[in-house]
Amino acid sequence: MTDALTFDKVAITLAGRDLISLDRAIAPGEVLTVMGPSGIGKSTLLAHAAGFLDPAFTAGGRVLSGDTDLTSLPPYRRRLGLLFQDPLLFPHMSVGENIAFALPPALHGRAKRRQAVAAALADVDLAGFEARDPATLSGGQKARVALMRVLESQPRALLLDEPFSRLDAALRDQIRQLVFAKARERGLPVLLVTHDRADADAAGGPVVEYA
Repeated sequence: MTDALTFDKVAITLAGRDLISLDRAIAPGEVLTVMGPSGIGKSTLLAHAAGFLDPAFTAGGRVLSGDTDLTSLPPYRRRLGLLFQDPLLFPHMSVGENIAFALPPALHGRAKRRQAVAAALADVDLAGFEARDPATLSGGQKARVALMRVLESQPRALLLDEPFSRLDAALRDQIRQLVFAKARERGLPVLLVTHDRADADAAGGPVVEYA
């Protein structure tokens, strides 16, 4: 179980214009959905939390994991897992190598790391896919590999930037349910930004909606 992810009076502006603001705590295992039209700063909010905010924007407030102020840490130490519209798998690596890339350095030994990769793939019904080229995977398979790569990095929380929007309708609900179930299993707070009401309904948590 992880700590709550708290947005403490976070407010983002661009050239003096107010964009998005958030003052909420996300409990472990909870999904907070932020909805609104394009251009209000939904993705910018995630970028600020993760430490990649474009310097053209100004952000106030703090992002905390438990009592740890993440806004004072470099991105790699914030340990926030991100999923985007595209899976962004490394094309020069096999499926297994993509997963292994995310494993914590503290997991020593080739055999242990191979076992961790195999277990991660089996957990999403992709057992035996270690040697596969990501280019040969279906959209749903790529989404599952991307999810496990993020989870194997042992993040404090998940940040979801419309990760279901590129999936066809038949897969969308399946991958939604998988992502939320795995986050709950690990007790991860989740911030989802979307414009799709079905995403919010599937998340089943509180919703903050901007006009």
